[in-house]
Formats: sequence, structure tokens, C-alpha cells
Amino acid sequence: MTDFSHLNKDLEPSIVNIGPKKITHRRAVARAIVSLPDHVLKKLKEGDFKTPKGSVFQTAIIAGIMAAKKTGELIPLCHPIGMENCELKIDLTDADEIEIYCTAEVEAKTGIEMEALTGASIAALTIYDMCKALSHDICIKEIKLMEKTGGKNDFKRAK
Repeated sequence: MTDFSHLNKDLEPSIVNIGPKKITHRRAVARAIVSLPDHVLKKLKEGDFKTPKGSVFQTAIIAGIMAAKKTGELIPLCHPIGMENCELKIDLTDADEIEIYCTAEVEAKTGIEMEALTGASIAALTIYDMCKALSHDICIKEIKLMEKTGGKNDFKRAK
């Protein structure tokens, strides 16, 4: 027997049966960090958020929300859920990085952390895509779940 929830008794891939679970309010926050070379950061800090492809942060926010809505289609064993809220916040940090937070919420029988993680991931990839004309020396340093509430267990990561 395995502790992995997406494997059945025969160790084959299986979607989790959420039928017996209770509907609860579920919320998840994911963070992604993007590191850019100095000359690209300088342009962004000066308020020059426009690239040959358009506005960097606004495009990344829209892409992150669109991706979060499609998580059940992108991740094979992830339940499709009717996400009720998704917000992305993108800021330049004091450490000269871009910090992306994606918060997703739903009333459901299953969690929403994959939607938050997908939203943050795609927003980070969109920033890469928007800025690659200026430099390919861009690094998506981390994508991680910061907190989740609702369901069996709550989780909160120390920053």
C-alpha cells in the first residue's frame, strides 16, 4: 500500500474520490520568484513595464488567472473545480527580484492549491516570455505553496 493519494491499491494512477468529503471554504496562496538581469530590472524599476510584446505585469496577471482556471485540464489527476476567486499580485522586491503571489479560493470538496501554484507558475513564465527580448538571462527561482486553508489540514509556510 502507498501513502500517495493518486495511486490505487494496485499502484496505478487514480483520481482521488472526493465523493464522501464535505464542502468547505478552501483558500491557497502560492509564490513564485523571478530573477532578472540588472538592465531589465532597471527598466522595470523606472516604470517601463512595456516591452515589444506589451505590458509585462498586466499580461502576467491575466495569464496567471487564465491558467489557474484551466488547472484541471493541465494536470491529469487534478479535479476540475469551479474556482470562485483568483488574484495575482506582482511586485519588485528589495532583493531585486519579482515576487508573484497567486491566491485562489473556492467552496468545494477538494483543495485549490494546484490552481494557486499553476497561476503563479504561468505568471512567472509569462514574465520570462515578455522580457526575453531584453535578455534570456532570466531565472524562475522558486514556486511554492505558502499557505492553504480548508479541508483536512491547514498549512502555512514561514516566508
